[in-house]
Amino acid sequence: MVYARRFHPLVGFRLTPVAIAILMTIGVSPGLRAQEAEASEERVLPRVDVIGRAAAISEAAGSAAVIDGRTLEESRVFNVNEALRKVPGVHVRDEEGVGLRPNIGIRGLNPTRSTKTLLLEDGLPLSFAPYGDNASYYHPPIDRYEAIEVSKGSQVIRFGPQTAGGVINYLTPEPQQAFGGTVGFAAGTRGYLNGHVMLTGNGVIADVYHKESNGARDNMRSRLDDVNFKWAGQLNDDHRLVLRATHFREDSQLTYSGLTQAEYTHLGPRYNPFKNDFFEASRTGMSATHEWRLNADAKVLSSVYGAYFDRDWWRQASDTGSSGLNCQSVNRGAGTALSDADLNGCRMQGRLRQYTTTGVDSRIQMRHQAFGMAGEFEAGVKYQHEVQDRRQQNYTSYTNYLLGTGMAIGENQQRRTNATSAFVANRFLVNERFAITPIARIEHIQHERINFLNDTRGNSAFTEFVPGVGATYQLSAETQLYGGVHKGFSPPRVEDAINSNGASIELSAERSVNAELGVRSSPMKDVVFDVAVFRNDFSNLVQVGSIAGGSTAYQEGKALFQGVELAGQFDRLTTALEGNLFARVSWTWLPTAEQKSAFSSSAGTGTIGNRLPYAPENLLNLTLGYRAPANWNARVEYVYVGRQYSDFDNTVTPASNSNGQEGLIASYGIWNVVGNYTVGKATFFVAAKNLTDETYIVDRTRGIQVGMPRTFQAGVKYAF
Repeated sequence: MVYARRFHPLVGFRLTPVAIAILMTIGVSPGLRAQEAEASEERVLPRVDVIGRAAAISEAAGSAAVIDGRTLEESRVFNVNEALRKVPGVHVRDEEGVGLRPNIGIRGLNPTRSTKTLLLEDGLPLSFAPYGDNASYYHPPIDRYEAIEVSKGSQVIRFGPQTAGGVINYLTPEPQQAFGGTVGFAAGTRGYLNGHVMLTGNGVIADVYHKESNGARDNMRSRLDDVNFKWAGQLNDDHRLVLRATHFREDSQLTYSGLTQAEYTHLGPRYNPFKNDFFEASRTGMSATHEWRLNADAKVLSSVYGAYFDRDWWRQASDTGSSGLNCQSVNRGAGTALSDADLNGCRMQGRLRQYTTTGVDSRIQMRHQAFGMAGEFEAGVKYQHEVQDRRQQNYTSYTNYLLGTGMAIGENQQRRTNATSAFVANRFLVNERFAITPIARIEHIQHERINFLNDTRGNSAFTEFVPGVGATYQLSAETQLYGGVHKGFSPPRVEDAINSNGASIELSAERSVNAELGVRSSPMKDVVFDVAVFRNDFSNLVQVGSIAGGSTAYQEGKALFQGVELAGQFDRLTTALEGNLFARVSWTWLPTAEQKSAFSSSAGTGTIGNRLPYAPENLLNLTLGYRAPANWNARVEYVYVGRQYSDFDNTVTPASNSNGQEGLIASYGIWNVVGNYTVGKATFFVAAKNLTDETYIVDRTRGIQVGMPRTFQAGVKYAF
């Protein structure tokens, strides 16, 4: 991870308002010059940055971190979960063991399906419906990215609509003018295979990936194919254009159901009888980003984007209750293994979803003089349209599913969202030490829900004003204070605002007051740290209950999160060795994750003063590594996750025949070891994840889910 140590008065631009007509009228002709990097420029391609290059962290009036490409490469991160654990304040919960469904929570917020985190790729939406349904059922392979930006301060208002937690922006590699590329292959235990080919040249880059792996339990297998294309062209001295296209496909044998308490006890943590469950998904996305240099001090950045996501999840009825399979006389609470005959008689459900998202984002940024001060002005507008087509097909048994008989439609709906937003921010450089950035955003959201089964429809609309302010103060050349306060906001989903009969539910939006105060410092050579204290006070927090049986029970009420984050890096720990012996630390202490009012729900309302679910008090990521002067490097990593409750009532010891959805999740720690060796243009690596083969529970939302057992991986990457 990279932390900036210098006070850099101006960052790489993050711009916008210019109409989409600019992009519509620009043609791509064979005579366009391929983009060439200027040595004096920090960033070449037009791109919407959340932070910018690592040096720009010192400009951020709030918590910010960049995981650079070198860290991702040398750590041999298996998935996005392993990468994001390197950032303080971020809790990433495993599900199936291979990172297919991200569960990312920031500063204590529930990580389920990353619903409270805004995910971007090159500054554009990665989630399929961030306004209408922000649940994440898709994530590209981590190999696609060269860096990750994480922002948690008031600057998140520049993006929206999810401003209660934070923003994660994945950055794809830039095309090069010279021809080159890489070829990589890796294999390992639990069926792990990873193949990668990347070619670049003449302003084009193309990546192709194939990944396979077994999950953390029996009868699980995932296969991913991912293609990423980017073209960059300089139209003339003032105009640049980037075109992107991606295609992702997943074909997985994957269950939705966790274990009951008795199954976990009597049949073991890897037990999984649901071999008939499978998940198929594909996503195609395209975008164009145009940069218009108005003059030396002003730029406009405009993007158009669209994505289509098609997801079919076929699974057998998977409620972990005592008779949850609703077939024959199966009692999962007894912990008896299910037979093929049991499974053949169980219901089969197809959750069939298609999401279409299109949008336009335009923003302008300029340097100026106002009120006797230097300043950096930024403003932007965005329009986004989302369509969810949702269909559920139910078969009375798996046997009937195979025969194609006995099918009933459980859901046939379309949900639409139109969202228009605008923001304005100005960073005033009051003097050479002090800068302050007031910022405000307005969101206007319109939801529509159409139920084709009962021929009803309903509409809902609301407008939200989201203000904030951040500031930095340079105590010395080595030390900077930063802080801010902003309104946290997350809109209600379509189904939270409108029920299946078209009536308004009036589930409130999520609102909070988020404040933080931090210090970045490099007190001596080769030592850098960042410490932040935060307090997120929710007047209304929306929490999901159990979702194992398709429950729509949501709770809302007051809550308070407050804690401390620490990130540090220490290089050249000794002069006795040539090269660099280094240490990295990321620690989160969350002493308060408290329910402040009775949550409004008919079940699981909890008690005032209880700790909220899936909010561990301590998170720690500690790395000790060594980079030799040439040829090789190695590192040892320790990942610790403190204990956490899984239900609102803070149940400690569940009943022996319980459904597995409640009970304390014990703390756990795992060790990872990686070594890399370079010979000429080839780099070989070996990695051991969960070296001590720790068995640990990671989730109880749908019943007990466990983390990956010990795995070994080895591979080679050849660059040319």
